[in-house]
Amino acid sequence: MAKEFGGRCPADAQFATKCLYAGQEPDPVSGARTCPITMSTGFVFKDTEDAAAKFALAAFGPIYTRITNPTTDAVEKKLAALEGGMAALAVASGHAAQLLAFSNILQAGDHFVTTDKLYGGSVTQFSRQFKTFGWECTFKPYDDYAGIEAAIKENPKTKALYCEAIANPGGLVVDLQKLAEIAHKYDIPLIVDNTTATPYLIRPFEHGADVVIYSATKGLGGHGNAMGGFIVEKGDFDWGKSGKFPLISEPCESYHGLKIYETFGKDGPVAGMFGTQGKTGLAFVIAARVLGLRDMGMCISPFNAFIISMGMETLPLRMQKHCDNTLAVAKFLESNEKVAWVRYGGLEKDPSYQLAKKYCPLGAGALFTFGLKGGMEAGKKMVNACKMISLVANLGDCRTLIAHPASMMHSQLSEEQQKAAGAEPETIRISIGLEAAEDIINDLKQALAA
Repeated sequence: MAKEFGGRCPADAQFATKCLYAGQEPDPVSGARTCPITMSTGFVFKDTEDAAAKFALAAFGPIYTRITNPTTDAVEKKLAALEGGMAALAVASGHAAQLLAFSNILQAGDHFVTTDKLYGGSVTQFSRQFKTFGWECTFKPYDDYAGIEAAIKENPKTKALYCEAIANPGGLVVDLQKLAEIAHKYDIPLIVDNTTATPYLIRPFEHGADVVIYSATKGLGGHGNAMGGFIVEKGDFDWGKSGKFPLISEPCESYHGLKIYETFGKDGPVAGMFGTQGKTGLAFVIAARVLGLRDMGMCISPFNAFIISMGMETLPLRMQKHCDNTLAVAKFLESNEKVAWVRYGGLEKDPSYQLAKKYCPLGAGALFTFGLKGGMEAGKKMVNACKMISLVANLGDCRTLIAHPASMMHSQLSEEQQKAAGAEPETIRISIGLEAAEDIINDLKQALAA
């Protein structure tokens, strides 16, 4: 019998090792160490019985790249391992991930509550697009715990509580444990967008979250060269307990009465194949894949999955450098006479500094905002005067990027919504890259002088 290729992830591997090995083993035929890019739309079945079993969810394996693909499967397993989750699903973008996650649990007339410190695109998706589906949303300040609980309690059709772990654009750190306690008190999941933090800085499952969402376009990929998104499931939320989630818990007509939670949930027979039965489950991700992704089709390209996976291999190195650079730049701006204010959880004077120490002791991320004493016009002049730093609507790139949210990512919001999100007219958002910190500071110095 031929010896199997080496190169498997150790069962007790540390985070940095998982970034390199989790989810992918050497190709059994060629021994390729890097995950092959499987650019195939369809996959050959062994016979009609094999095909029928896979289409009926009685067996797992690639069917069609809109639903499953070997390259995509590898990066999904890698992120699930890094987050400490049971399963993950890769999709075309962060917005697609949000839409799929909520389509699992919301029907017309249903409601969810979210903190108001959000990426502008999420605000418009929640307040405009979701309304066309009959999904209602209430925005509450991130630290108004009484208001958040009241909004849940007052609406019996509330199905989720949502937040960003480190808020975009302000770099504000949210108290995940408090939000999880509120959500679980009412038998609803806490869904956390962990895009800005990445699992290197914060692993929301360790603080009570049930589902984690990502725009992989940002810090996970890290190089601004591939669009993608993820849904990650912790695996121990009881989707059948309260009767609030019929799409997951009740018989599914398109699978001839199959109950997804009963089959793939934490006590289901299939979940036991993937972990300790009674403690793990993957019903949420299965539902998102075989219902939402199957029917709406926002799949990720295998090539993009490959690019994002390559970026994740250096995640610990990149994120630590991002954090070190960001703190140095934030301190420079905090001490500059032309700067009126700086919002960054890594600064001791910041309101979320203690939360940053608790939830992300390795660093508070690469994103923050600041404003100049000259207001909006001075800020625009400063942004336009940057020579090395690029004006780009992205974050988490290896290059430093700057933006004016009120005229860019948050421009479609009302003034009240912009203020609530932390994107006032004078606000400048900056995502610090991997350049030498001195070079970033020097470019900001000359831009401020201009």
